Amino acid sequence: MDIDTDELLTSLTKREDNAAIKSYQNTVAVACPACDEPFDDLVVCKQNPTSLDLSKRLDLCVGVDDGQAYIFTHG
Repeated sequence: MDIDTDELLTSLTKREDNAAIKSYQNTVAVACPACDEPFDDLVVCKQNPTSLDLSKRLDLCVGVDDGQAYIFTHG
């Protein structure tokens, strides 16, 4: 992924942080680095492998930075 992840994360609102993931909400309409459209949420997978339980169907963009998966959700 060709972005500054530290800068990206400072623009987002942290929602959850546990042993497996960190999740953030995009409250300021930051563009997704994969598709350039605003995304809803970002999930950073801290463990490999990680399982996600999604309660609704979402469009996803995925990138990897420093061995961690970055999942951008689009509602």
